[in-house]
Amino acid sequence: MLRKNRLFTPGPTPLLPSAQTAMASYGAHHRTADFRALFTRVLTDLKEFIGTQNDVLVLTASGTGFMEASVSNLTSPGDKVLVLTAGKFGERWVSVAKAFGCDVKTVTAPYGETLSMDDVRKHLTPEIRCVYLQATESSTGVRHDVEAVAKLVRALPDPLLVVDAITGLGTTHFDVDGWGVDVIIGGSQKALMIPPGLAYGAISERAWQRMETTKSPRYYFDLRKERKAAAKAETAYTPATAMFAGLAAALDYVRQMGDGNLAAGRKALVENAELCAAMTRAGVQALGLKLFAAQSPAAALTAVAAPLAADSTTICKRFRDQFGAVVANGQAEMKGQLFRIAHIGYYDYLDTIGVLAALEHVIAEVTGKAVEFGCAVRAAQEAVVRSSEFGVRKGGGS
Repeated sequence: MLRKNRLFTPGPTPLLPSAQTAMASYGAHHRTADFRALFTRVLTDLKEFIGTQNDVLVLTASGTGFMEASVSNLTSPGDKVLVLTAGKFGERWVSVAKAFGCDVKTVTAPYGETLSMDDVRKHLTPEIRCVYLQATESSTGVRHDVEAVAKLVRALPDPLLVVDAITGLGTTHFDVDGWGVDVIIGGSQKALMIPPGLAYGAISERAWQRMETTKSPRYYFDLRKERKAAAKAETAYTPATAMFAGLAAALDYVRQMGDGNLAAGRKALVENAELCAAMTRAGVQALGLKLFAAQSPAAALTAVAAPLAADSTTICKRFRDQFGAVVANGQAEMKGQLFRIAHIGYYDYLDTIGVLAALEHVIAEVTGKAVEFGCAVRAAQEAVVRSSEFGVRKGGGS
């Protein structure tokens, strides 16, 4: 059997062909008019992609680099911060904040569940300087209610709200400015369909003002330096120039999804992820498998609890060995307990049908139980009909 390498992971995600071509052919120096024009276009388009009027910066780093910058630039040692955590990436906020000497308070939820707004309200006291959370906790497949958290944060005068939306942007609708999100972070290897290496974020004026008084050390991730350089259409340090070319191509692709309107394209990209997620959840449940995050499932990925007859490591290995497909295992102590199928970025209806058909084979093999082949695919197709996608009527006509 011919096996194509296929990524079904929540990052890196499948690469956009036009972005690959753009990256392969780009060679301009970063202190030239050509790169400055590209850089300016990318920043302008990212504002529209995020949906904000706030300043946007792009760092040559993984998303964790912008997470660190959002701590080092906005806090001083000893500041009280509140981390809302329900998975491995929420725990990363805790580690970063402690590394910069913050007094970290937490609101937690069990893995696979979302946060209680009552718990957030109880812990959100006036002395909290920053609140950090994930839009999507990609270690568990949970989507958190950013709007509800923002409403609580904005009821107090001082706290800044920082949202890791690295897997949320392009899979979830946000009203960044309307909700009052002070920093929202994205990453190149997610919905924007290029390799890891660029982190981007929108920063509110409140956050810029905070940076003038904070005392934590910073150098490469000094956002004020990047803002000053960006005003001259430059970066403070050497950027990943070819990746900017790929990012520009990806943003053009999203614009084409909206018939020339980037905001409409962003909406279409989110709706595509939502549809593929609904299809995947329907297919998984048709196979008798349990969703790991049934309470508040994300659109970026679906986390599935491993069946009793097999652990998720075996399932991931069978996907790779038999089909050349990579699905994500659980992280750290969740390894073996769950597997994660992504539907973010350059990922469509046929990809979803294909991975569910493969899942039917894998589950039959690893559990040794009879599987009704086609049941997951049929459930996914029925989910599409229910969504009215493609204009299909329930009676079967078009």
